[in-house]
Amino acid sequence: MMDLHAKSMTELIAGLDSGEFTSVELTEALLSRIAAHNDKLNAFVTVTGDEAMAAAEAADKARAAGKGGALNGLPIVHKDIFCTRGVKTSCGSKILDNFISPYDATVVEKLANAGAVVLGKANMDEFAMGSSNETSYYGAVFNPWDLECTPGGSSGGSAAAVAARLVPAATGTDTGGSIRQPAALTGTVGIKPTYGRVSRYGMIAFASSLDQAGVITRTAEDAARVLGVMAGFDERDSTSVDHPVPDYVAGIKESIEGLKVGIVRQHFDEGLDPDCGDRVRDAIAVIESLGAEAVEVDMPNIDYSVPTYYVVAPAECSSNLSRFDGVRFGHRAENAEDLMDMYCRSRGEGFGDEVKRRIMTGTYVLSAGYYDAYYLKAQQVRHLIADDFKKAFADVDVTAPTPAFRIGEKVDDPITMYLNDIYTIGANLAGLPGMSVPCGFVNGLPVGLHLVGHHFEEQTLLRFAHQYQQATDWHAACPEDFQ
Repeated sequence: MMDLHAKSMTELIAGLDSGEFTSVELTEALLSRIAAHNDKLNAFVTVTGDEAMAAAEAADKARAAGKGGALNGLPIVHKDIFCTRGVKTSCGSKILDNFISPYDATVVEKLANAGAVVLGKANMDEFAMGSSNETSYYGAVFNPWDLECTPGGSSGGSAAAVAARLVPAATGTDTGGSIRQPAALTGTVGIKPTYGRVSRYGMIAFASSLDQAGVITRTAEDAARVLGVMAGFDERDSTSVDHPVPDYVAGIKESIEGLKVGIVRQHFDEGLDPDCGDRVRDAIAVIESLGAEAVEVDMPNIDYSVPTYYVVAPAECSSNLSRFDGVRFGHRAENAEDLMDMYCRSRGEGFGDEVKRRIMTGTYVLSAGYYDAYYLKAQQVRHLIADDFKKAFADVDVTAPTPAFRIGEKVDDPITMYLNDIYTIGANLAGLPGMSVPCGFVNGLPVGLHLVGHHFEEQTLLRFAHQYQQATDWHAACPEDFQ
């Protein structure tokens, strides 16, 4: 039983089905690992041990009766941006530190109905604003590969928990790369599906036209299993798209021979770390050996993705976060002189520096006299970027310009931090699915291969990733201190 943490989700399903171990035994083993290692990583904000054990017992009873869903008895952790009934849902912010959600997000509900056992809530950048998981009210998350390095953000807690083998799968959200970038920096698999593929109901909003829920796992096959449960139309979400969800697990077994892979010329410029570029080129060679054809594609407007994103996202953040005013829920300033004083002090005390910075930027670009010059212009450029993507079948590029950087290295330089998402933002602006897969190491730190596909072609990305993982073993590597 000592090696249960080392098994992938697919391996755990086989073990549970064969009776090799029970969900209770598995849950106990992982809760013990969380207790032993979380102080070093700070990956969990909340551990729901009692609830997890009760869910594991129910899963074992369901299995014994020949019942249970696709993920029956399998432990997961939710990014603390998903509302979870009866559990604190903080979004990594002081302003929601006392908020206990009265309902479940659709993602939480679907995974629970499939039998998943929730071990807790994962740490994250405050309101998903950040690329390093250093803006959380609960402190930074540390990378299992080097505890002096960041795991990336904003889903850094989810990625660190999976990389350290504390849990086989974790939910995340991706507004500009917040699943794929931490997956790349921790040697895990992260997939952001097409915008509208997974319900946003109960997922606390940052930028409504960009946010999308996804999953972080160790293998593409595991990601296919979890995404298959999460995906689907939800009438409670006005941005949800009623589009058929294929059998992702069955689809990954198909060959990639004959498929074309577009290599974005602009992503191999002077901003790319040379060693990272070499690892990506090695991965492209493997993909070509499997029968796929790599061709260079030109995306002339992709360089505008960062400035476009940092107009659109703060503008939507400014609007979405106006609801956190200290009146109905969350932090409220004490001894306020009047209503305006309560508003100002509650928000001033409750929000961190990065959130305040983005609210102020967003309010400015939406203000009279600047709306056309900034927000409207950014939306026009966004369409140009989307048109560039339409000309390519699929892209292979890097998820981050360098491997994991050190804690504190960029936190005081917002512009440099924003540029860390330069390779991932385009997919969000165009609403396309994107995925990061481990493809090697640079100076002992993981590097990710980034895949982008057509709308609703998550199956193609998972298929590429699975076939690549069948030919390589980068995804099997585990940080030495967490084996």
